[in-house]
Amino acid sequence: MAKPRKQKKTKKRAPQDAKPEVASSESKPLDPALLGFLGVSVALVSVRWYAARHVGFGDSEALYACYALHPAPAYLDHPGFVGQLARGIAGEDTPTPYSIHSVTAVLATALPWLLNIVARRLGATQRAALIAALLFAVVPVIAVGLFAITPDLPLAFAWLSTLGFAGAALEAEPKSARAAAFFLGAGVMAGVASSSKATGALLLLSLPVVYLTAGGEAAKHRRTIWPWLGLACAAVVLAPIISFEANAHWPMLHHRLVDTQEGAGFSPRNLLATLAGQFLYLSPVVAVLVVVVARDLFKRRKDDAIATLLFWTFALPFAALLALCLWSRVAEPHWLAPPMLALVLHAARRVKAEEPSPWPRRLVIGSIASGALFTAFVHWWVLSPTSASMFPKSVDPKANIATELYGWDDVLRETDQTLQEESFVEDAAHPKSVWVVGPHWVICAQLAAGMPTAHVGCAQDKTDFEDWAPRKDWEQADEIVFVTDNRFEGPDYTEEKLFPAFAEVRSQRVSVVRGGGIARTFRVIVLERRAKV
Repeated sequence: MAKPRKQKKTKKRAPQDAKPEVASSESKPLDPALLGFLGVSVALVSVRWYAARHVGFGDSEALYACYALHPAPAYLDHPGFVGQLARGIAGEDTPTPYSIHSVTAVLATALPWLLNIVARRLGATQRAALIAALLFAVVPVIAVGLFAITPDLPLAFAWLSTLGFAGAALEAEPKSARAAAFFLGAGVMAGVASSSKATGALLLLSLPVVYLTAGGEAAKHRRTIWPWLGLACAAVVLAPIISFEANAHWPMLHHRLVDTQEGAGFSPRNLLATLAGQFLYLSPVVAVLVVVVARDLFKRRKDDAIATLLFWTFALPFAALLALCLWSRVAEPHWLAPPMLALVLHAARRVKAEEPSPWPRRLVIGSIASGALFTAFVHWWVLSPTSASMFPKSVDPKANIATELYGWDDVLRETDQTLQEESFVEDAAHPKSVWVVGPHWVICAQLAAGMPTAHVGCAQDKTDFEDWAPRKDWEQADEIVFVTDNRFEGPDYTEEKLFPAFAEVRSQRVSVVRGGGIARTFRVIVLERRAKV
C-alpha cells in the first residue's frame, strides 16, 4: 500500500503593500514632576558642593565638631548622636568643614528622596509623592538648614523613617512577622530621633497614643506584643543617654529648662518671633499651605490608621513645641519643623488619581516657587561676597550672621602662629603653659574645632568647656592667647574683667573683609601672668 505523500509546507506571502507588524509601544514621556525633582536635586547638590569648598563651620557646627573630639552620650545642649555622626564622617581625622560638608551635602539632597519613598509607602500616588518631595526639597528650612552638620539632620532622617515603619506596621496583618519587624523598626528609629535631638522624644511619646487610638483592623495590633516591644527598643537606644544624665544629675535638662530660660514667659515678642520665623524658614506661601493641610488633617484624623498616625505625630509634638516657643525667649522657630513632616505626607496621600486634587493648584505652584526663591536668595546671600555690600550701612556689619562662615582660617592661622611663638622656650626643662581662651562659647568652639591639638579654654560659664577644659587649668597658665571679636565688647568682656591675674603683652588684629568692607574684626591678644608682689 502506497504511503501518502507529505505535503510541503509553504509560507503565505504577505501582500506587497502590507506592512509587517511591529510589536512596539510608544514610550511614555517622563513625568514633569520627576524631571523637576531631578533638576532641583542636581541644582541643590551642586551648589552645596560649591559651598563645601568655600565656607567654614558655622558657630554651632564648630560646637558639634567639638562633640566629635570629646565623645559622650549627651552634652549641655543636645544628646550626643550629632557628635557621633561628625566623628563617623571624619573617621580617624579631625572634622573639617570640607570633610563634613561634602557628606552633609549628599545627605541633605537624599532626604527628599526618602520622603518620596515614605509617601509612596503610606499610600500616595507616584505623582503626588514626587510633587510633595519637590516642595519639601526647596523649602528653606530643608534646602538651607540641613546643609550644616546639626542635630536636625539625623533627626529628620530618623523622624521620617519612624513614620514609614509605623505606617507599614499598622497596615500589616496583625501578628505577622511583617508587622513585628516594622514595629521594631519604628521603635528603634524613634529612639535614634530622640538621641539626635530632645525634640525626638515628643515623636516617641506620640507613638503609644497612635497605637492606642488607631481604629479598624489596625486596632488589633495593640493586643499584640510588637508595638510595645518596639517602644522598649527605643528605650534600649536611649539607655546610655538616660544613665549618663542621671549619674550627672540631669545637666542637659537643667541647662535647657533652667540655665537658659532667664526672662522666660509668654509674651507678644515670643509670638511675633515664632510667626516671623515660620515665614522665613518656610517662605510665606508655604506657611499658608501648612495651615490649610493641618486643618484638613484634623478633619480626617480618623479616616484610617495612617491618618491617625500622621495626626498624632504632628499634633502632640507641635503643640508642645509651640508652647515652648511662646514661653522661651531663646526658642528657635525651626523647632516646629519636624512635626510638619506629617503634613507633607498627608498632603501627598490626599491626592487621588481619580479625583480632583484637594489642594488649589495655584497654592501648590506658589509654594514651590516661593520656597525656591527664598532658598536661592539665601544661597546667594551666603555665597556671594557682593551681598555684604548690600547690607544697610546704618546697621552694624557684625549683625550679618553669614560672616561667621568666613575668615576663621585667617584667625586660626594667626592664633596658631602666636601660640607657637609664645610656647617656644630655650630651656626645655621648664616649658611654659600657654592656653588659648575665648570669651564666649562661639569663639571657643571655633578655636577648639580648628586647633584640636591646642589647649583651648572658655571664659564663659555654664558651657561644655567646663568639662573639656576646666577654668582651674587655664587660670594657672603662664600665658593666655585671648581671641575675641567685635561681637563681644563692653565691660563684661574686657581682659581686666575676664583675666584679672594677667596683663596684656601684645595684640594683633585680623579683619574679615566681604563686599569691599570690614564685616568683622578679631583680636589676638597675648596675656602674661602678673608678677606677684
